[in-house]
Amino acid sequence: MNNYKVLIGLEMHCEISETNSKVFSAAANNYSDIPNSNVRPIDMAFPGILPVVNKEAVRKALMASIILNCKQPEYIYFERKNYYYPDLPKGFQITQETKPAPVGIYGHLDYECDGEMKTVRINNLHLEEDAAATEHLPSGSLINYNRAGVPLLELVTEPDIHSADEAVAFLETMRSIYQYAGISEADSKKGQIRCDVNVSIMDKDKDETNPDNWGIKVEIKNVNSFGGVRDAINYEIKRQLELKEDGKYDEMPQQTRRWDEESGTTIFMRGKVDAIDYKYFTEPNIPKYKVKKEWLLEIEKDIPRLAHERKEEYINNYGISSYDAGVLVKEKAISDFFEETIKLGADAKSASNWITTNLLGALNKAELTISQAKMTPNHLAELIKMVKDKEISSQQAKGVFTESLNTGKSPKEIASEKGLKQITDDKEIEKVVGEVLDENPNVIEQYKNGKTNMVNYLVGQVMKKTGGKANPGLARDIMAKEIEKR
Repeated sequence: MNNYKVLIGLEMHCEISETNSKVFSAAANNYSDIPNSNVRPIDMAFPGILPVVNKEAVRKALMASIILNCKQPEYIYFERKNYYYPDLPKGFQITQETKPAPVGIYGHLDYECDGEMKTVRINNLHLEEDAAATEHLPSGSLINYNRAGVPLLELVTEPDIHSADEAVAFLETMRSIYQYAGISEADSKKGQIRCDVNVSIMDKDKDETNPDNWGIKVEIKNVNSFGGVRDAINYEIKRQLELKEDGKYDEMPQQTRRWDEESGTTIFMRGKVDAIDYKYFTEPNIPKYKVKKEWLLEIEKDIPRLAHERKEEYINNYGISSYDAGVLVKEKAISDFFEETIKLGADAKSASNWITTNLLGALNKAELTISQAKMTPNHLAELIKMVKDKEISSQQAKGVFTESLNTGKSPKEIASEKGLKQITDDKEIEKVVGEVLDENPNVIEQYKNGKTNMVNYLVGQVMKKTGGKANPGLARDIMAKEIEKR
């Protein structure tokens, strides 16, 4: 590997899920478990039915284009990409090509990978309709037309990525952009994200900017998870390096492969010596229309705070570590939960610690998302305040947190039911401390002989006698004073 460099380009497909209808159809753009329930005649290619462009889908596509520092077109065109496949009932796909320009060309995205900033050039971003979903069974194949006509953004990068980790970091950054901007849920479990990966290797000492020096491109089609992208790239790098070492790399044809999760390998699908002729032509039923500068300015103003902006705020305004801030902004729902918690008066650092350590850990273990959590920001803010006001101890708070998360009850309700009010009265704690010291004269002797850590044992006995209700810090202070008196 020391003698070679890996070049990776990505084609990321993401459904625009935040519109009421499909891109050219009045059918609902909603994820549904019921097959063929969100369908209209145009989705089924019935004759005489004309497409109508969804303006909101175009607006969101242009927003993505602006965020990615792309050049926006003067006019919006759509074209027909002609090919036959069972999940494409019309026999063509309404899409955009680079001539005339799609919603975005020649942009770039800065992203972070392992603490280092990277840049990927964006070749183009275009809006198209998705195909139907096909499910292959032993007895035959089934087609679900719910997905047919769903607005789809395809992002094509230049081969500026050099490792599987960089590829996944880029994809995660793009997913956060789509989520934060309200363009898509970007949920791979709902099939809203798919990726084609192009991998090649070249000699390390040659000029990467010259395409003549690039290796033989291998395309891996329709990888449906970021974990799959990482594994597919790593396998393909290993496979191509072995061909290099064996002197067989130059004999390898340009090809398309697929990722097989069961075997953990890429499998040959077809050769790709020449580009397929899709016979593109302008969609005759959708006239071109001008993209006004005023509209672009309006769209740009509507771009909300994105993940990297929130991360900077958390670090600079709240003193949260870069790592924890990164965890908080990785998903918009988590960041929103955090911000709602601190709006309710919770200390930001405490909220961050509870969320990143306790809440996300418990949710990951239960395989739940934060939107499925029974605990609310109001509950967490209430719990943090109870600890701050010394109504309950930090140790008690952990138990209250777990029960609130499991039941959805408020921390105050749980503390009341369990009688968890913390003892903060000096005289009450002094009484228990005196009892503990009377019962442990030998421990007092050890403490005075230099084993000062024995105070931990004595405080533990106080906590045991009070059922964990004594304020541990106060108990420690009183314990130290009472020992000195003896």
